[in-house]
Amino acid sequence: MALTLGIVGGGQLARMMIAPAVELGVDVRVLAEEPGMSAALAATATGDYRDLETVRAFAREVDVVTFDHEHVPQAVLRALVDEGVTVHPGPDALQFAQDKLAMRARLAELGAPQPEWAAVADASDLQAFLDENGGRAVVKTPRGGYDGKGVRVVSSPEEVADWFGDGPLLAEELVDFARELAQQVARRPSGELAVYPVVETVQRGGVCAEVIAPAPERTARLAEVAADIGAAIAEGLGVTGMLAVELFETTDERLLVNELAMRPHNSGHWGQDGAVTGQFEQHVRAVLDLPLGDPAPRQPWAVMVNILGGPETDTLESRLPAALAAHPAAKVHTYGKAPRPGRKVGHVNATGDDLDAVVYEARAAASFFAD
Repeated sequence: MALTLGIVGGGQLARMMIAPAVELGVDVRVLAEEPGMSAALAATATGDYRDLETVRAFAREVDVVTFDHEHVPQAVLRALVDEGVTVHPGPDALQFAQDKLAMRARLAELGAPQPEWAAVADASDLQAFLDENGGRAVVKTPRGGYDGKGVRVVSSPEEVADWFGDGPLLAEELVDFARELAQQVARRPSGELAVYPVVETVQRGGVCAEVIAPAPERTARLAEVAADIGAAIAEGLGVTGMLAVELFETTDERLLVNELAMRPHNSGHWGQDGAVTGQFEQHVRAVLDLPLGDPAPRQPWAVMVNILGGPETDTLESRLPAALAAHPAAKVHTYGKAPRPGRKVGHVNATGDDLDAVVYEARAAASFFAD
């Protein structure tokens, strides 16, 4: 009898897990937040992932529960585990992707390199942190932020006055970084690890716009150090499934942990077409405790370019034939989402042995979907 994987969340990450799961002979069911979401083709239930009874009923029909996002409440997760449901990643690990203050404290215990940080409960705490860190800092809401939301660069407590009152905020050193990187690691419950090449990510407006895999090396030990950091965090937190460790490479050649994601991640989309085993297949393998696949690149270079917003005058589907005809070597992935300014509605992958040519191919194909 085939294993059945249940994915909580109906977004594009769930959508892109479906095909590799089917190829492995795994049945897929999705608990979508509402009808018509990206993963609607496998959505067997619709409901609120914050409601225990809704998630409990969904979990009864599957062998393993995993996630499209990290927002399922701890109380729901722990109730499922207490009832014998197999949940990957489990609540003990997932709490560190849900709460940035908990993440910082645990990473400090593990000795992971990270920016200076502090929990700040009020304006006086934040002012003290600013005084100790050059007068400017990054302030984050501990829970719920993504794609630049819940993040502000401030030089005075007044700039986040509206955030105080619901518990401590996270204040971080404003890192002088040369570029942003991401290290992905897959880990199965039995402990096997698969480590992907570290990649360079290009952010625009707080949103990932492009990824270069592998990251062009500026220092000889970059890939080794990033891999060691990712593996140590995956093992130290007991992650099961895909882990993405977002990193800053500083101007003085250090690597510092920025944030974590315990699911497939935008920085790993390149692997769908550029790795022997892409992150979506790898996540399915990992959470089902199947032997992990080879994370090695198929070509010297892979580049992912996000399609952000989409065309204002028509649909992605209407633009698709021209993009495919003009760039047959590019791989276009769309998410079944309506265009909207700033929204991630798809991405394009390109691979090859000349980085400049690969960057051009991915950007040029993606440009067909913008006005």
